Amino acid sequence: MYVINRDYLIGNFRDARRAAAGARMFEQVVTTGSLVLRVIGGDRAGELSAGRFLDSPHVTPDEILTTAARRTAKACAGRRIVAAHDTTEVNFSGRDYKREGLGPAGDGKAKGFFCHAMVAVDADDEALLGVVHAKIWTRSGKKLPNRQTRKIEEKESIRWIEATEAADDLLSSAAQVIVVGDREFDIYSQFARRPEGVELIIRAAQNRKLVDEERLFDAPTDWREFGTMEIFVPPKRPGERGRIAHVTVKAGRVCICKPRNGASSADPETVMLTYVEVNEQHPPSKKDRVTWRLLTTLPVVGEIDEFAAAQDVVRLYRLRWRIEQVFRAMKSDGLRIEETQVREAHRLFNLTAIALIGGARTIQLVDARDGSIRPATDVADQNTIAAAKAIGPTLEGKTERQKNPHEPESLAWLCWIVARLGGWNCYYKPPGPKTIRAGWTKLTERAAGYALALAQQRCALDLVKQNVRIP
Repeated sequence: MYVINRDYLIGNFRDARRAAAGARMFEQVVTTGSLVLRVIGGDRAGELSAGRFLDSPHVTPDEILTTAARRTAKACAGRRIVAAHDTTEVNFSGRDYKREGLGPAGDGKAKGFFCHAMVAVDADDEALLGVVHAKIWTRSGKKLPNRQTRKIEEKESIRWIEATEAADDLLSSAAQVIVVGDREFDIYSQFARRPEGVELIIRAAQNRKLVDEERLFDAPTDWREFGTMEIFVPPKRPGERGRIAHVTVKAGRVCICKPRNGASSADPETVMLTYVEVNEQHPPSKKDRVTWRLLTTLPVVGEIDEFAAAQDVVRLYRLRWRIEQVFRAMKSDGLRIEETQVREAHRLFNLTAIALIGGARTIQLVDARDGSIRPATDVADQNTIAAAKAIGPTLEGKTERQKNPHEPESLAWLCWIVARLGGWNCYYKPPGPKTIRAGWTKLTERAAGYALALAQQRCALDLVKQNVRIP
């Protein structure tokens, strides 16, 4: 009998057996780092079981993602949260033979689909807390009317506004919610329809018209520089190093006008926002220059320390890279969803939802190795933590270097145990994803056995209380 680890529960799917199959599949995705069904299944029977699970009409991406989002919401309670979102494309160019139910990818030629996802990040310690929302879809391939004549509700762009609304609904227990997005998020209707409980930071893509006939990008020309700050620029591709950029910061208030096309007639004619401009003075090359034009609802001008307020906006925007990191973990740098042999759209979308939350989970575990003070409950259930408490002391050696140095029941404490189970010897470089995955496999296996043993013990005690003789 498979004992469900609640940490891996991805939905109930109207049946306890499907719930167990989903939990088992997600556990295998995280621990093996694979989306190949024969690897996930372990044997032929397991492979067939995984295929039946993905094929079930009762298994949907919505339930998988909603279950993950509820878990994330609990971790966000009382915290200042950055909800970072973006869109990624899965293009099956050269691998689209017999793909069923898919429309054209972004190139308009190969088959593919799209995933718009949002993740929650702790604004203070920058930790990834989990997936908040996602939408997975494929294009019809039909020719659409001119996009300028369509309402926002008729465009794919509505996904950005829907994600912001989802963050407002789901993260109501957070101390503050700041939704962050890149240039595609520069949508007038989003500014106009911002939920009251949400702040926005958006990288401007359009040189919008202001009420005084000036253009947005020209507004900072006469503004004073607040000062210079350092920002970390993440690497563009695997194998590269990130770098530190020295940038100047300006900020001011702007009143942007409703555009002639794209906005709804119900949207107001103008919206007041804060505009923060960041410019790198000495870039390594012209094409690598950091220039961020940020529109935000957060206050800067008039604050006691305006420079500090502007710096905070820049820092929070930089956390947007966490969603890119999750996309990489589910695609070429991790689970390789674009190489899957699964062909039919319903199965593919279910597998993508699992890959998204699986990629996020792997990143959480690797993050923890650096000494996070976050609670272990951010990524593990109480059964897993209880098992770790019992196992942890047996993994410690005689020297201080071989002892778990972290606060008990913190995420770093749990990660130390996982790394040791994965073969890390406490010396040399920190444990990587493979070691973490291997250790997590062993911990969850032992946690399942531990939970089963406790259940049997409780059953025996109940029988004793009822004066039932145990053979």
